[in-house]
Amino acid sequence: MTADIHSLVGAYVLDAVDDLERVAVDRHLRECDACRIEAAELREAAARLADGAWSVPPPRLRDSVLAAVATTRQVPVEVSRRPRRAYRSRWIAAAAAVVAAIGAGTGVFAVQEQRVRDERTVAEAARVREAQVQSILNAPDVVLHDQALSSGGKVTLAYSRLRDSGVILMSADAAPSDGRVFQLWTVRAGGPVSEGVLAVGQTSVVKVVAGMSSASAVGVSVERPGGSPTPTLMVAGVKTI
Repeated sequence: MTADIHSLVGAYVLDAVDDLERVAVDRHLRECDACRIEAAELREAAARLADGAWSVPPPRLRDSVLAAVATTRQVPVEVSRRPRRAYRSRWIAAAAAVVAAIGAGTGVFAVQEQRVRDERTVAEAARVREAQVQSILNAPDVVLHDQALSSGGKVTLAYSRLRDSGVILMSADAAPSDGRVFQLWTVRAGGPVSEGVLAVGQTSVVKVVAGMSSASAVGVSVERPGGSPTPTLMVAGVKTI
């Protein structure tokens, strides 16, 4: 399970995990310094997409997003009193040691191969997400809406009717206190719909939202870890029309 958790960090930062995986990675990040540093570096890269230059779509968005995604003990042989049996026992023990070493090497190779496959899957998901973001930002009808977070920071919505999609970019000055988290929302048919829950300590996110034609607003709230079925404390709201 440890290898699986390590390989989920990239997808976790990209908000490409389900609720159970998010909870598992949250718990793992509290215990693993390496993964916590890796997650922080990816979030920092994503945060640069939501800086003050977002009054218009930045010309080098593709490079910025790609950069964000881019990282047997042997048993002693009992010696028999008869030479032939002793020789045979030593030969069998040596052969067993070789087989064990080959088996161990094969196991390590299999684990490494699985991790490479997992990392390629995460990288491919990042490329797909980057293509979606660029498609929306390059749309001829893209419209940008900004709103300051009441807790400090900013949320930006880039919306294209032609693509029927939007990109939510949030960059907060600080994480919510008391271990709480940010949660993204859209308002559809008069009701709130969750668009993702950030991790404990996470202050920035880039989120692609499909079907924006049915949404009248985008919001950010502060919730308990794991999120809420309905917004509790709203800290920002952006009208889509």
